[in-house]
Amino acid sequence: MITEIEGVPLHLAHPDELDARWVGQDEPLRQLLAAWMVVDAQDVPMNPRLVGKPGVGKTTLAYAAAKRLARDVYILQATVDTRPEDLLVTPVIEGEGKLRYVASPLVTAMLRGAVCILDEGNRMSEKSWASLAPLLDKRRYVESIVAGIKVKAHPDFRFVTTMNDDASTFDLPEYIHSRLQPQILIDFPERDEELLILRENLPFADEQVLEYVTDFLQRAHQNDERYSARDGVNIARYTMKLRKVHNGDAPRDWLVEQSILHILGDEALRYTLPLPDGF
Repeated sequence: MITEIEGVPLHLAHPDELDARWVGQDEPLRQLLAAWMVVDAQDVPMNPRLVGKPGVGKTTLAYAAAKRLARDVYILQATVDTRPEDLLVTPVIEGEGKLRYVASPLVTAMLRGAVCILDEGNRMSEKSWASLAPLLDKRRYVESIVAGIKVKAHPDFRFVTTMNDDASTFDLPEYIHSRLQPQILIDFPERDEELLILRENLPFADEQVLEYVTDFLQRAHQNDERYSARDGVNIARYTMKLRKVHNGDAPRDWLVEQSILHILGDEALRYTLPLPDGF
């Protein structure tokens, strides 16, 4: 799809489609939808940040909220190498002496009134965040120096960034931090919720394996380990694969422990539990 702004043709990105459903905690979903709500003609949507440990489902939550509003979703993965032009408009050589201007997922979402999820935003440098400053306040626009255009956000455009709570990230400058409000914390789920997440992702898995992996994760959470439901899905999935390779002959307790060892390392074995009879 191509649109034209100030005489400059922009090639738009395609929306992202995820096979994902938010399971469990309802309150963070309500908080995100509230942040995006407009309650008066003079009101504007807020730009929340979802904060939590890796693997707790921040991107899935944002995607689910967007789909609750029946909006298309555009996901932009932030890294330490993300440049302002990566966030806005990138020039691409199309032929001899000719440039094609390609809109980022963010700019495409702005133009189409969709939702942009900036994933792992606190891995991005201040220079890149600075290019988004006018978008994140009442001005709601960005300026592309590369293409020489100003892009205004559609009234239905919504923005959210996810941020991992770990040491391998940048501290946000205050003028950006104050624009990314509210902060919505995503914590590890309760046992019943975590089991539902594993069932949702692995409907073909052995129920005893899912129960065991859930108990393993809950024990790790209680000891402030960073193991997440994503790790649990990988452990249970790998267990089922190992079982298939061994033609069902290997003991399930050994298969699960091997999966934990290869997914998380030997230090994780301290959180394994006595196996029930008949496991």
